[in-house]
Amino acid sequence: MINRTHALPVVRQCQILGLSRSTAYYQPTPVSGTELALMRRLDELHLRHPFAGARMLRDLLRQEGQAIGRRHVATLMRRMGLEALYRKPRTSHRHPAHPIYPYRLRDLTISRPNHVWAADITYIPMAQGFVYLFAVLDWASRRVLAWRLSNTLTTDFCLEAVQDALAHYGTPEIFNTDQGCQFTSQEFTGLLKDHGIQISMDGKGCWRDNVFVERLWKSIKYEEVYLHAYETISAAQQGVARYLTFYNQTRPHQALDGQTPDQVYYDHLTTRRTAA
Repeated sequence: MINRTHALPVVRQCQILGLSRSTAYYQPTPVSGTELALMRRLDELHLRHPFAGARMLRDLLRQEGQAIGRRHVATLMRRMGLEALYRKPRTSHRHPAHPIYPYRLRDLTISRPNHVWAADITYIPMAQGFVYLFAVLDWASRRVLAWRLSNTLTTDFCLEAVQDALAHYGTPEIFNTDQGCQFTSQEFTGLLKDHGIQISMDGKGCWRDNVFVERLWKSIKYEEVYLHAYETISAAQQGVARYLTFYNQTRPHQALDGQTPDQVYYDHLTTRRTAA
């Protein structure tokens, strides 16, 4: 996929392929087939039981005949970026360079495109490894505006996707994420502030605050990712691109009265321009 002997610089190849630069330079640590199978199963159980912590997931795996301990489950969850989703007391001290912003969507009526965008990261299993998917979603239309894959949970691939969305679709009034370190970083929040965007963050561990992104992850995994054992990052890139094109342009959305995200997003924008 990335040709290091090509005359085109690696950075430019990454831009063309829609990959973050960290993906090109990252040297992955081999993960055994047994570990990968466990991680995929944990991902499936997490989607079904998002409230389950390491102990409950350990017990669920043991019911299936997996001899595994709580610490091993917790290690895999950290590697995958998974966390039991429930509201926790905020007892930890915040780093002064990483402030937490209030959740601004409670009781807010969101009925037009580009009012609120939301974003998150999820784990994508492959046949011989895994990658992370970051996506930017328009809240009102459920349209995926931009996305990136990466081998690592760094901030750069998130920034690239947000910059892509801003360049192609304008500026939202509010941008909502969870409290992950990628989103509380000065680089990420600074990008939003530079564009005059209000920053909103979920309550710690409260998946309902960003529920539409969580539903997107469930759709893409059950309708695409779990049906294909991607052999390479390139194959994952092609599969995710294929599905998200289908999701935006063709797949009827029940919450949108059977319309597609593209129809709702562009129809509302056209209506607003006509009214103006």
